[in-house]
Amino acid sequence: MSATEGPEMSAGISLADFFSGCGGTTRGFADAGISPLLAVDWDRDAVATFRLNFPGTPVIERDIREVGVEEVGGLLRPAAGSVMLFAGCAPCQPFAGHRQEPPGRDSRSFLLIEFLRFVTAFDPELIFVENVPGMQRVSASEGPFAEFVDELSSTHHVSYGTISSADYGVPQTRRRLVLVASRLGPISLPEPTHGPATGCPRSTVREWIGSLPAIAAGQAESGISSHRSMRLSDLNLERIRATPEGGDRRDWPDRLWPDCHRDGFNGHTDVYGRLSWDKPAPALTTRCISYSNGRFGHPTQDRAISAREAARLQTFPTSFEFAGSLTSQARQIGNAVPVVLARLVGRHLVEHVAQARRAAGEDPRHGDSPGVAVTGPPTHAAA
Repeated sequence: MSATEGPEMSAGISLADFFSGCGGTTRGFADAGISPLLAVDWDRDAVATFRLNFPGTPVIERDIREVGVEEVGGLLRPAAGSVMLFAGCAPCQPFAGHRQEPPGRDSRSFLLIEFLRFVTAFDPELIFVENVPGMQRVSASEGPFAEFVDELSSTHHVSYGTISSADYGVPQTRRRLVLVASRLGPISLPEPTHGPATGCPRSTVREWIGSLPAIAAGQAESGISSHRSMRLSDLNLERIRATPEGGDRRDWPDRLWPDCHRDGFNGHTDVYGRLSWDKPAPALTTRCISYSNGRFGHPTQDRAISAREAARLQTFPTSFEFAGSLTSQARQIGNAVPVVLARLVGRHLVEHVAQARRAAGEDPRHGDSPGVAVTGPPTHAAA
């Protein structure tokens, strides 16, 4: 299946992906039968990647704060009867837990409000937002997320909560704040598909990267795009050789410890760590191919994971191509919404629309008009 193809039957939903990045959200939604209509992002390499994988989808390559409503409107041409879905997965760094600076001091904190500008102008039937849980914790009663939910609740049914991506088939313990909203009727978050309560075990590192050929640090596999790893210094090679699968710097002899981790310092134990084969990985970051920036060491090979391995842990298919340097690819991959998570949310939205169409007496595969009946007053619920 190509990156632009979903199931054989169209869901009758069109997607505008704001903060599209390299295309994780778009790919997952496309796999669920949702038609990509437009993307907006300012990162040159991420846009180049998006265009590689979705050549027929228009992209506005600019900071969203500089994009006008009229420009977006000129490109929003959904098929007759199609439901409109807006996705707004803004950069997560302002809200990440490891940051010391208050989020309000970072101008990117208000990108969600910029997204709201387009939601207000076009009033799409469906909305999807994904970010780090810290976006919600900025303030219980004020801040970008609280403002967004408050405004959205006047027109849409809203549901949001913090989920673990591992509960949805992603091989990462990646906790995310997810919001879905609908003008068509009450909506909930998708139910978990993996974990003890479901009877389906969580996906593991082995399942997603175990089949890739071995490479050495600083080398690449020519037959698999982006299967290239960063070089390691002689000291870091010695360190990773002293680290067992799933281990970290606590397994090293004292002479290998960095000075900043001596004198009883017990924090940041994931730094210089190896992944475990039969567990999910920790959350991948924009530096997910750097051995010294997290638990990103290969389980058994003496190197950090490659960009392709990182992409697989973000559940991108091997056919998905990445543009840019190795560090740029890692940034794109770390910023992406996991494809499998987006696909599952997409299927949830497809079923939600089908139910609304059945209730309105329409063909559940494709509405006769864009105005599917809205049921009841909008409400919002935090899961």
